[in-house]
Amino acid sequence: MRAGATVIGAAAAASLLMAAPSAYADDDEPSLEELNSEADGLAEELDGELVVYEEAQTAAEKAQKRLAEVEDRYDEARSNVTELAAAQYKGSGIDPAMEVVMSSDPDLTLDSAAMAGQVSYNNGERLLALSESKAELEEASDKADAKLDEAEEIVDELKDRQDEIKERIERYEAEQVPEPPEDGSGDGDGGGTGGGPVPDRLKGWGFDGATPRMAAIRDEVIANFSLPYEVGCVRSSADDHGTGQACDFMMSAGGAMPSSQNAQIGQSVANYAQNNADRLGVKYVIWEQKIWDSRNPGAGWKPMEDRGSVTQNHYDHVHISSF
Repeated sequence: MRAGATVIGAAAAASLLMAAPSAYADDDEPSLEELNSEADGLAEELDGELVVYEEAQTAAEKAQKRLAEVEDRYDEARSNVTELAAAQYKGSGIDPAMEVVMSSDPDLTLDSAAMAGQVSYNNGERLLALSESKAELEEASDKADAKLDEAEEIVDELKDRQDEIKERIERYEAEQVPEPPEDGSGDGDGGGTGGGPVPDRLKGWGFDGATPRMAAIRDEVIANFSLPYEVGCVRSSADDHGTGQACDFMMSAGGAMPSSQNAQIGQSVANYAQNNADRLGVKYVIWEQKIWDSRNPGAGWKPMEDRGSVTQNHYDHVHISSF
């Protein structure tokens, strides 16, 4: 692994991360273009740091493997030395090397003594060498682990920063009101309000709590279609209704199946939201137990599981969620 690459990458990422929180003052909110540019920069920085992280991970694994191999050899050598010491303690008290000499043929005494002494000496030298190698590899392994921890920390910080920027972009987009159709008219059934005041009968639960973007989508649908029942938006829930980013356009009341005429209106509203998703900022639409997601438009209308009722299966209302 190139240690220099890690240090340089770490320094660059650390510099970016330290600068980022103070880059935006409350009175100097960045534009959507600036946010997207920073998101792109973070993605590139993260890609680079992931390479460094993977290199550090490989180096740490290799260091651990080398250390494990030396530790095995060290344990074996230490065991040999221990056995020699134990033999001396339990035996005559004479160095085991000398016992080998004394038990040998007198003609081979010198050769045996030399051999036995060498065995004892070699084991001690081997243990000493392995002890030094073990210490060096432990230090190298610790350094490799430290580099891996450093790289992992930078990657995690960059991911957190990416998530923060993504949330800011989504929040920014949620505040943007979509532009009206270029020709100034919609493609509804001609029975809507035409952009005039919204009748009270259409103002359902949480009507006024929608985000500016969702409110604009809601009002455009109301302006272009003769909706038969109320439109509800904000309620206490963990989905987009809870954040004001969704509205339900009711096609019947009391959980009943809508009439064929109202079902046709519902289908037209769903189609309108789908066809104008880019301009309006529609995230997804649910209607008649099917979902269309603008983040994966190629999948088309995907069937959903049976949730057990007309309302839960979205047969009596069109659900539209916005970014």
